[in-house]
Amino acid sequence: MNLLSINELTEQQVVEIFDLSRKLKHQDNTDVLKGKNFVLFFPESSLRTRITFEKGIKDLGGETILFPPESLDKREELEDVIHYISNWADGVIVRHADCTKVQELSRYASIPIINAMTSENHPCEILSDLFSISERNSNFKELVYTFIGSKSNISSSWKSIAELMNLKFNQVCFKGFELGPDTRNYKFHTELEPILSVSDIVLTDSLSSDLKTENYINKYQITLERMKLANRNAMLNPCPPFFRNEEVSSDAISSEYFVGYEFKKDLLFVQQAIILFCLGIKLERMIK
Repeated sequence: MNLLSINELTEQQVVEIFDLSRKLKHQDNTDVLKGKNFVLFFPESSLRTRITFEKGIKDLGGETILFPPESLDKREELEDVIHYISNWADGVIVRHADCTKVQELSRYASIPIINAMTSENHPCEILSDLFSISERNSNFKELVYTFIGSKSNISSSWKSIAELMNLKFNQVCFKGFELGPDTRNYKFHTELEPILSVSDIVLTDSLSSDLKTENYINKYQITLERMKLANRNAMLNPCPPFFRNEEVSSDAISSEYFVGYEFKKDLLFVQQAIILFCLGIKLERMIK
């Protein structure tokens, strides 16, 4: 099975990935991937996603072979590329700006293709963040999630998982930057403070060039003072890389609201779980 987008999953499959992540998190290492090899396409600049995929595979006994994403930009048809790779690999993990590259590989692949990020979506990251929230609050489906910023791979993926898991998801930004029309799960707003006052999870992404303005920062930057407006036990989870005093203030990052570093510990286990899920591996003798 491939994982290209959250939209291709069912709610039950997300629950399965979360259950498997939890078991991996609370048990000793297993060599369930011993003898298996994975081809990774990652840029040199990738840190968190690449580290956790490589370490996650090796911790489970598997091996990785790394290529730059530009290897997929040659004239050779991707249909031919993946047929050759399938001779030697058990799965392919791709981080490439062009989502069609990942989709084209999956179209002809006989082995799992996992989307590690494109300019359109970032399924593994958002699955991991929601898993971390569920670990802290078993009533995570009852929380209010608010993203401050424009349309991006991060905000689009949050909207997708909100609709799949029936979460209350708000977006706050200037008019014209909407993710889409309002739905049962998604609402767009232009005023920040009233929405923060009913929010439990506050989400941001690094600012696009057209939002790096004094006007945007004054109106929408998440500061410690603004976080105090949110619900009790609210969490601030800016998507890395975040930039202090742009989308978030330094004092907000230094506060107890910020959960980013702790959340990313779970990225290792969720990505391991995604690999096993895509391979159809069900582990035995795991902690319940």
